Amino acid sequence: MPNDERRNFLKSAAASAAFTTNLFTGQVRGANDRVSAAFIGVGRMGSSNMGVAMRQENVEIAAVCDVFEPNLEAAVKRSNGKAKAVRDFREILADKSIDVVCVATPDHWHAYMTVEACKAGKDVYVEKPVSVCIDEGKKMIEAARKYKRVVQAGTMQRSAVHFQKAVEIVKSGVLGKITFVRTWNTGIAAPAGIGNPADTNAPQNLNWDMWLGPAPKRAYNANRFGVDQEQVDRQRWFPHFRWFWETAGGMMTDWGVHWLDIVQFAFDEQMPTSCVALGGKYFVQDNRETPDTLQVTYEYPNGMVAVYENRMGTGLANPYERGGGITFQGTKATMYVDRSMYRIVPEAKSDVEAIEVKATDSGNDRHWKNFLECVKSRGTPISDIERCHRSSSTCHLGNIALRSKMRVDWDDAKGLIQQSEARKYQMREYRKPWKLVV
Repeated sequence: MPNDERRNFLKSAAASAAFTTNLFTGQVRGANDRVSAAFIGVGRMGSSNMGVAMRQENVEIAAVCDVFEPNLEAAVKRSNGKAKAVRDFREILADKSIDVVCVATPDHWHAYMTVEACKAGKDVYVEKPVSVCIDEGKKMIEAARKYKRVVQAGTMQRSAVHFQKAVEIVKSGVLGKITFVRTWNTGIAAPAGIGNPADTNAPQNLNWDMWLGPAPKRAYNANRFGVDQEQVDRQRWFPHFRWFWETAGGMMTDWGVHWLDIVQFAFDEQMPTSCVALGGKYFVQDNRETPDTLQVTYEYPNGMVAVYENRMGTGLANPYERGGGITFQGTKATMYVDRSMYRIVPEAKSDVEAIEVKATDSGNDRHWKNFLECVKSRGTPISDIERCHRSSSTCHLGNIALRSKMRVDWDDAKGLIQQSEARKYQMREYRKPWKLVV
């Protein structure tokens, strides 16, 4: 790109805070038709999605579902008493009047509920990561295509204007040849972490067996569930199921999927060809299973290395003084991007101009709007299930490399790990009577 064109491109990017072009949906039909929506899992993420959906036009919150009574009661109240309270998600799937469902349960339920919703003829908004293992995601894609359903994943950063512009900058070549990308989350936790509560009986206002669902049978532990009444009342809760392998994948899949999703968005959805990982519980002294310190290194087919790091024992001691984000490091400049802005730092003697652009939106409303437009137009959403499956699988590969203590090589054409010893982590066995069948 010539120098004057490069300068003009960057200036236009910096001036694009009001960028609203939607490249991902076709002409909307039946724009005045109301969409009947149900929300399965109305904890922190489910209630957040519900609030965003209520801001959209022509959306009716028909039902809310949760196995924890305080969550359910709070969601009904949030709907101004209009939503039906449901305790078994199968009742929602059997209700033919419901058009779309939002699945914001713990991760280990995402695949099963999405597949069953597609079979029931409903479009789905499912939270990230879309699965707990790679093979679950394959089934989700199969179900979406077989039953011709719109399935949007909750990687809402793709809908934020400044992330879209950052991706456009990467694709333009302005940064030069990019051979290295770094993504990270850091912070200093209390050494006690989330503590070491003993197994007990589940509280009476929680259906623990249904919460476990297809996961192995386990005694109730306050950390495996990770929510209490006080947190719900204060609207400040962050369930700890994320830190146990049977129900989630730690920070790698909880936050890493957001950053790596943008990386793969910028490089035409390519997945890595191989990865290695090191890490463990080196700092916190609690009963979590997932690591507090982790570094995963990926090799991509376009001649690039990408890294994801998570550290709970270090804070903002990095060149950007940020607790998380992405750096695209090119031969002409490096671009840092997170949820608040993007910043370009030129290399010495580079003709690229230094710029910083603040975010104008989180992407949440745009993401839901995109989903609802696609429900009506039958277009492909920006975070289509196949795209987020690829991003989620990239995170799973990092965890698999860590847990197997192996270099993991990925055959993208076959959707298969080449090392047979590591393949057991690609799948999981469902507890009876649950079966993942498309």
